[in-house]
Amino acid sequence: MVDSAVMQVSDLRAGYKKIPILLGVSFRIAAGELVGILGHNGMGKTTLMRALVGALPATGGSIVLAGKDVTRLPTHLRARGGIGYVPQGRDIFPNLSVRENLAIGAAGLGHPVNEAVDRAVADFPILNRLLDRKGGALSGGEQQILALARALIGQPKVLLLDEPTEGIQPSIVEEIEDHLLRLARETNLAVVVVEQDVEFIASLAQRVLVIQKGQIVRELDGGSLNDPHVVDEVMGFSH
Repeated sequence: MVDSAVMQVSDLRAGYKKIPILLGVSFRIAAGELVGILGHNGMGKTTLMRALVGALPATGGSIVLAGKDVTRLPTHLRARGGIGYVPQGRDIFPNLSVRENLAIGAAGLGHPVNEAVDRAVADFPILNRLLDRKGGALSGGEQQILALARALIGQPKVLLLDEPTEGIQPSIVEEIEDHLLRLARETNLAVVVVEQDVEFIASLAQRVLVIQKGQIVRELDGGSLNDPHVVDEVMGFSH
């Protein structure tokens, strides 16, 4: 493994029952790097995220996190080892308050609850006025901020985001983008973003991996997505 790689994924394979979805995915990400994964629906993006966090068992290949093979570890041990995850749909607890959502995240990782809540509010001041509000009463953007704050409670080495801009207002998208860029710069957080919003990926990611039918078929410089011809070519992969 290259020394600077905080996560190394090699020939990763996974699927559902007897249906293979990931057909040998390989990539690496360095500390402080932001990597986008772009592809049409049904190409394996969410399956990849679920395999990386352990929600879906790998059927082949390996995942190495900070020099340790975590391929067979359960989800909670991967989280404690340094993987943060914000799934598509956010997975917050709608009937619990924002404070309780954050507390559960902290307790699950063995972190002092009050310190974790204070840090989340410091990172995302919008949460301060929402602490006693039920998760289900928040707007989509507020829920996404909560999910992101909860994922960052454990101060992960790698943050995995699945469709973070889906259904949220542009101002919140910009806030998330600014926060991720700052975290990568100041704390060396590595970020992997699965997204269909090409503009968001272009403004955030240094590298973009294009996934098609369970395999990485191309790697691009993030800035190249500002070229509409490149975007047309990439997004035409499934045709």
